Amino acid sequence: MISNLRFICGFFGIVSFCSFFAQGPKTTSLDRLNGLLDNWHKNAALANFQAYFEATSEDFVFYGTAPAEKWNKAGFMAYCRPYFDSTRTWRFTPSNRVWAFSDNGKTAWFDEDLETWMLDCRGSGVCTKTKKGWKIRYYNLCVVIENEKIRPFIELRKN
Repeated sequence: MISNLRFICGFFGIVSFCSFFAQGPKTTSLDRLNGLLDNWHKNAALANFQAYFEATSEDFVFYGTAPAEKWNKAGFMAYCRPYFDSTRTWRFTPSNRVWAFSDNGKTAWFDEDLETWMLDCRGSGVCTKTKKGWKIRYYNLCVVIENEKIRPFIELRKN
C-alpha cells in the first residue's frame, strides 16, 4: 500500500513538474507582454518619453483615431514630444486584453478595451520577441461607437 502511494505521489509530482515547465514559457511570455503594455500605458500617463518609446520596435507603427494618424516611430516621437515635454499626455486604462501567439512563439497579437478621455476605445497590436525582449511593433487605437449612433457620426464627420 505504501509503495503504491509513493508511486502515485511520484507520478503526480512528475506530471505537475512537467506541466509547469510545459506552460512556463507561455505564462512567462504573457506576464512579460502584459507588463510591457501596462507599463507602456503607464509611461504615457507619467509623461516618461524615454520609457514609452523604448517599449517599441525600431519599425513601430501607430495608427491613431484621426484619419491622418498613421505614424512611423520617428514621426510619432516628433508628434508626441511636445505633449510629453509639457506633461499633458494621456491616460489609457486597459482591460479585457486577449492574446494570441504565432506557432514559433516570437510574435504575439492582442486586443484590449481602453477607458480614455475619449470614453471607450479599443487598442489592437502586434508584439515581437527581439534580442532585447518583447517590443511593441504595431498599435491601432480605435474609438468605439454604437451602431445606432453611426448615422449622426457620419454627418458630423462630413462637416
